[in-house]
Amino acid sequence: MRIILAFGKSYPARTILMLLSLVIAGVVEGISLTTMLPLVSVMLGDSGHSGAVVDQVASVLHSVGLEPSITVLLIIIVAGMSLTSLLILLANRQVGYTVAHVATDLRIDLINATLGSRWEHYLRQPGGALANAVATEAFRASTAYEHAANMVALTIQAIAYAIIAFVVSWQAALVCIALGMAILLALRGLVKTSRKAGKSQTGLMRELLINLSDTLGSVKPLKAMAREDIADSLLRSQATELNAAMEKEVTSRETLRALQEPLLALLAAGGLYAGLVIWKLPMSSVMVLIFMVVRVLGLMHKAQQRYHRMAAQESAFWALREAVEAAKAQREPQGGSHQPTLARQIIFDQVSFTYGGRRILDEASVAFEVGAMTTLVGPSGTGKTTVLDLICAMLVAQEGRISVDGVALADLQRRSWRRMIGYVTQETLLLHDSVLANVTLGEPSLTEADAEHALRQAGAWEFVQALEQGMHTRVGERGGQLSGGQRQRIVIARALAHRPSLLILDEATSALDAESEADICRTLKALTPQITIIAVSHRPRLIEVADQVFELVNGKFNTVKREHLDASHPVRMHSTTRR
Repeated sequence: MRIILAFGKSYPARTILMLLSLVIAGVVEGISLTTMLPLVSVMLGDSGHSGAVVDQVASVLHSVGLEPSITVLLIIIVAGMSLTSLLILLANRQVGYTVAHVATDLRIDLINATLGSRWEHYLRQPGGALANAVATEAFRASTAYEHAANMVALTIQAIAYAIIAFVVSWQAALVCIALGMAILLALRGLVKTSRKAGKSQTGLMRELLINLSDTLGSVKPLKAMAREDIADSLLRSQATELNAAMEKEVTSRETLRALQEPLLALLAAGGLYAGLVIWKLPMSSVMVLIFMVVRVLGLMHKAQQRYHRMAAQESAFWALREAVEAAKAQREPQGGSHQPTLARQIIFDQVSFTYGGRRILDEASVAFEVGAMTTLVGPSGTGKTTVLDLICAMLVAQEGRISVDGVALADLQRRSWRRMIGYVTQETLLLHDSVLANVTLGEPSLTEADAEHALRQAGAWEFVQALEQGMHTRVGERGGQLSGGQRQRIVIARALAHRPSLLILDEATSALDAESEADICRTLKALTPQITIIAVSHRPRLIEVADQVFELVNGKFNTVKREHLDASHPVRMHSTTRR
């Protein structure tokens, strides 16, 4: 029942209305069913010895001017059942509304919490895990809530019937319901099996989608080496384990359903015998009692089935909640209150950064001039991308100070600072959508005029105009309708669409041929001095057009002068000045 309480906190109004509707429905149903005993007594002609219940019902009806005839009693029962159905419909409507929102709200909470977490936390999250949570676990969690709510509804209905059974004969009702509860408890093992299988499904589905995502990302080299069977074997093994967990759940659920019916029939037969032979109750009382007890136990068995299905699904909800709470615990700091400017310099002053026990920056100092194009070079793994992440405030230095125009980066409004940045990576990931959508990414504040301005800055406007539908032309899967250079220009235009003051390039030209790289480098150089550019690259063109070149080696920045570049190996540095 924890899941009902959890959702009750998130959706209090709907939960209260649902429970109130169910309780009122139970009361109405109970009141209407009290007329069943007098009805059966009249029909069987044993009203003379049917007990005080009939007299009390008749007295109540006489007080409101009604005769306890068959017609009146039937009308009361039908009216009560109809009103009960309407109230249950109202309750289920609230459940339906809540279920419709649960999956969406869980997905949004997880995505927002993950995107709002520290960069280090985000890097530890497998992409397949997030996809699994959004696509599968959120749906399973909402289904678990639906089963839990239906279980509550069935339980409240069962209570209404149980009360009438106790009114008819509390001794007989107590014995029958006690036996029924014993049967329910005896079948608890199947519910435990289902819960365990559900937890296994949650974990196995997560692992399967993580590996599937990673495998599909590297399928080309695997196929080229004829090694795709390795991936197939791994995925097949995990899929087999998942199938086994699902089989356990289905088996336990169907076993529960198969056992309930004969046990229920046996209990009804035993109750009928005990009522007539042992307690020698009137036939009308026995019939009503058996009807009520069978109804109670039937509803409780249905509630148990719902509980069984809830137990199999709810692990997804708790896994989602755990992921959201973990991401919120790693929430990124909001930064300071200063409004950022970019008019003079970005300065690293004795900055040190350690990650995974490795010293990446060691009291490193450097100044990036505003309005200039700076290229950062150095061997792979020396921390060039880390420098970019520090500038974007995605990572925080353990020692030293990073400042922008003399103000510590930590004191700036973080989102305002990042809105001044355009960022381009070497992966030219494009949406299977129009050029316009790929440039603006659907941001409402960006217009077609903004997209055109960015495309012109990126040197892409000419070829975009030549496309069949201009900016509204679809670029194909991953931009497959465009050349490599065209895709890269679209990505650069995307980074320029919100008119940043600082453009950061992380190996942005590494996948291009020499001619395309040269064209893009000339385009980038033309953006200065209006836009400050900091680029990480091993390619000679970005070094040739740079105003400043720094080499990062052993955690230190070396200032590189143009005459110290090796002609045969443009990225190789000789005589340098240590900052």
